[in-house]
Amino acid sequence: MPKQPLKSQKLKLNAAGYVESATQIDSPNFDARPENTKIELIVIHNISLPPNKYRGPGVVQLFTNQLNPNEHPYYAQIHTRKVSSHFFIRRDGEIMQFVSTLQRAWHAGASNWQGRERCNDFSVGIELEGSDFEAFEVAQYQALKSLLSCLQKTYPIQHIVGHSDIAPGRKTDPGPYFDWQKIR
Repeated sequence: MPKQPLKSQKLKLNAAGYVESATQIDSPNFDARPENTKIELIVIHNISLPPNKYRGPGVVQLFTNQLNPNEHPYYAQIHTRKVSSHFFIRRDGEIMQFVSTLQRAWHAGASNWQGRERCNDFSVGIELEGSDFEAFEVAQYQALKSLLSCLQKTYPIQHIVGHSDIAPGRKTDPGPYFDWQKIR
């Protein structure tokens, strides 16, 4: 049974940068943050593989460089990409962690926030299983709120933004169905 944070569950981030109750899956797609860089930004994304399909292994395979290009036509276009995120929240609220928050995950790409380039340097990336075409689940908002609270207690988070905010014109996620009021 997947680990699910309950509405009232308090998540704990350990000294190694891992949420103890999250499902841990190591991604090779990370590197060191620049020295003395503070984590001040959280970037919220959406992802589903194949596009608009949920609950499959595609996202995990993508973040671990194991995506089979023959499994789906879309995979042939993306299987060589080296990407990751710190966290992935499934539709049922399960939190998966791929990269320690102490490291730089490769989730933002070419990005800029308030004049600062390379948002991967100073951010934590959170992917929600979803798309721009459908509402997210209550369990995802509950898990996301718990995760945000945990991260905000540990790091001097200044802003929580969407991928579209740091890469306008290039990215649209978390999309029009993401309800920002549910995490404020």
